Amino acid sequence: MYTSETTVDIRYAETDQMGVVYHANYLVWCEIGRTKIIQDLGFNYAELEADGYVSPVIDFSIQYKAAMRYGQTATVRTWIESHTKLRSTYGYEILHEDGTIAATATSEHILVKKENFRPVSLKKIHPEWDAKYVEIAHN
Repeated sequence: MYTSETTVDIRYAETDQMGVVYHANYLVWCEIGRTKIIQDLGFNYAELEADGYVSPVIDFSIQYKAAMRYGQTATVRTWIESHTKLRSTYGYEILHEDGTIAATATSEHILVKKENFRPVSLKKIHPEWDAKYVEIAHN
C-alpha cells in the first residue's frame, strides 16, 4: 500500500489549557497529509482549483487514541483508502515519535465544478490522476 508521510511540530497554540493538542488540530494535520500525498504523487491541487474544480469534504471521521502535547512531533501518514467514479476516501494515521498511534481518520471527498458545485469525475478532467488513485487505492 502506498503511504505518504509528513511531520508536524506541535506548537503551543495548538494545545488546550491541559497542555493537550486541541482536537480540531488533528483535522488540519490530516489536510496537510492529503496535500502531501497529492504532491508526492506528482499532482497539484492548486492547479485543479485554478482549472475551476474543488474537492469538498463530504464526510470526516476521526478516532482519538493517545493524546499529543506541545513540543512533540507528529507524523501524519496518508493513503488512498478507496477511489470510485465520484468519491475519493483518504486514510490517515497520526503517530507519536515512538510510533504510538495518536489518532486514525478518514476523509471522503467529491470533485465538483467550482461555479455550480456539480459533481464531476476525476477521470474526465485528469485521467492520469484518476489512474494513479485507482492503482494505489487500498481496496
